[in-house]
Amino acid sequence: MKKNMGSSDKTLRIALAIIMITLVATDVVSGVLGYVLLGVSIVFALTSFISFCPLYTLLGIDTIAKNKE
Repeated sequence: MKKNMGSSDKTLRIALAIIMITLVATDVVSGVLGYVLLGVSIVFALTSFISFCPLYTLLGIDTIAKNKE
């Protein structure tokens, strides 16, 4: 499994996960949409910690900065 997520991408995903979890925890968002947001936030957090996004592989996206020589 080759890493395909850069540090700014990981930071953004973790920030979004925290925001979504906070919205659900404070009952700003509830019901089915709340469960969907929790699911998305878990996926964002997991993919950030392992630096790999399966969807990026399917789409051919790589956000890791390449060293320019």
